[in-house]
Amino acid sequence: MKLIPPCMEFNSSANNNSIVLGEALASEEVNFVFPSQEFSKQAHVSSIQKYAEMYGRSVEDPAGFWSDIASEFYWKQKWGQPVYTDNLDIRNGKIDIQWFKGGKTNICYNCLDRNIDTGNGDKVAILWEGNDLGRDATLTYTQLLARVCQLANYLKSIGVGKGDAVIIYLPMLMELPIAMLACARIGAIHSVVFAGFSAESLAQRIVDCKPKIVITCSAVKRGAKTIFLKDIVDDALTQSAQNSVKIDVCLTFENESALQKQMTKWVEGRDIWWQDVVPKYPVTCDVEWVDAEDPLFLLYTSGSTGKPKGVLHTTGGYMVYTATTFKYAFDYKPKDIYWCTADCGWITGHSYVTYGPLLNGATNVVFEGAPNFPDAGRCWDIVDKYKISIFYTAPTLVRSLMREGDEHVTRYSRKSLRVLGSVGEPINPSAWRWFFNVVGDGKCPISDTWWQTETGGFMITPMPGAWPQKPGSATLPFFGVQPVIVDEKGVELEGECSGYLCVKNSWPSAFRTLYGDHERYETTYFSAFPGYYFTGDGCNRDKDGYYWLTGRVDDVINVSGHRIGTAEVESALVSHPQCVEAAVVGVEHDVKGQGIYAFVTLAEGVSYSEELRKSLIKVVRDKIGGFAAPDKIHWAPGLPKTRSGKIMRRILRKIASNSLDELGDTSTLADPTVVDQLIALAHS
Repeated sequence: MKLIPPCMEFNSSANNNSIVLGEALASEEVNFVFPSQEFSKQAHVSSIQKYAEMYGRSVEDPAGFWSDIASEFYWKQKWGQPVYTDNLDIRNGKIDIQWFKGGKTNICYNCLDRNIDTGNGDKVAILWEGNDLGRDATLTYTQLLARVCQLANYLKSIGVGKGDAVIIYLPMLMELPIAMLACARIGAIHSVVFAGFSAESLAQRIVDCKPKIVITCSAVKRGAKTIFLKDIVDDALTQSAQNSVKIDVCLTFENESALQKQMTKWVEGRDIWWQDVVPKYPVTCDVEWVDAEDPLFLLYTSGSTGKPKGVLHTTGGYMVYTATTFKYAFDYKPKDIYWCTADCGWITGHSYVTYGPLLNGATNVVFEGAPNFPDAGRCWDIVDKYKISIFYTAPTLVRSLMREGDEHVTRYSRKSLRVLGSVGEPINPSAWRWFFNVVGDGKCPISDTWWQTETGGFMITPMPGAWPQKPGSATLPFFGVQPVIVDEKGVELEGECSGYLCVKNSWPSAFRTLYGDHERYETTYFSAFPGYYFTGDGCNRDKDGYYWLTGRVDDVINVSGHRIGTAEVESALVSHPQCVEAAVVGVEHDVKGQGIYAFVTLAEGVSYSEELRKSLIKVVRDKIGGFAAPDKIHWAPGLPKTRSGKIMRRILRKIASNSLDELGDTSTLADPTVVDQLIALAHS
């Protein structure tokens, strides 16, 4: 594997299609954005040569590389030898990955006690911003530890111990990371369920992991809307009881700004108010030292069969990897104020709201509300209020804010911003440029991170200061990650190519199994291309060695024998100046096999017209080719999204195929009425 891509042999002054950070804005002609000398000089990874040296060691001597990093954390007992073992080849027996086995540690201790012991007890750990303007709070590392210990002691008092599951169904209150850390402190396995899932979805997860307790709150306000979470939990507990899983304790936090205690429905003998019991417990709690391979958490992700997959992550390797990726991908420094807009109900909230930042002793913003409430400038109001220097968000939010207009951004200073980040899906180049030019004023590198729930942490990501970025590319692999692109037969492709993205050899934070279904784990991720972890994503590698994610393979459309990534078509559509967002799905076609069906959201004030439809198709023809031209443009005032901003493509496929009686559960959508609008516009 060549460690230095060909592009690194040229400097910015020799490249006509490049700019240097802070010196210019990124036009459509710009291919490379080089770090400035000033930024590189202060970066953890200051050059491509430094990266090549560290990356080379990480793949040639992974045991030594990761042992050195792991030694920076507290271990009650050091791990044994070998440092790791793995088998990713299903032909050689059971798929098995282990890192630092025999080592005894605790991730909560490393997040909190270790930072306090080094003199950071008075440093702010969490800056909490409420949904409504003017509601905020802070917790120092010492205060956070006290709150965590009180909850941990309560959990122990009701019989929760090492290996027991705890379901957490909370919004982005400070109590959510507190609950996660309390579970980790006593060796319990937390399973956070996004507080936007329906009762049926929550019940499925309760039945699968059979928790000792469910933790929730009375209600939450998202924007102007109140969501009655306790009612949803009540329904879910009724459903789970009908499936022979009875929960004896439902610990409920009173979120008084959303719903007062007396208005909350109550089941005597089962339901307990958090505020009535937890504060009575001691503010110190003994640590349960666990093996590096003991389970840390379960996080359920959607499966193609409809049954959620319980992704299981263990303690030691996950701890080491998430802390390291956070440090290097964001070039984190102790003075940084960090904000990730993700919810802890998703993996991003686990790795880069709770664990990664706290393991690094960071000051971390936790936001309860909606990013466009009370208006589209809320994000930048928060950035200025807390002097945020690292801002990590999803392309969906970037595109949404683009649509609202630059004035909602430019009326705020944003001078504190130093590094921007993108997560969740490939960011199209036009959104990347807007993020860079408007939000970052051309001064902030963008860490466009590719990773998955299953990987635990970043896999392919820029490192600010080390190498030039390309708008829309995740760039190069993180330390220890060996990505390969294979063809349909599993043959590795070299150089410039397109195919299926796989990873060979393990990395510390790889998930170890699917809870209760190791066979499904092996079949889903390791059987398609034996010897590799199959990501399920398509990928291009360009002549400079940069990786470009093209979306899920099941989001690849086969049109007349041409494999077309939906993300590629979406990116082309969004490059049109009057299109702010697009979602593409495949539909059956009598001649082509599959046709391309595009849902398109236009800029504010732009009217739908036949002329515009033709113009959009021309953009795709021009950027990709005639074979990729959409067969159908479906005008979309909005797209069906979860409250975390993820587009529900399953619903779009059903609308496109006119399977309206198969839409399924729409309760997790931020705005379910969007579905009705799309159906009404289906034949217009």
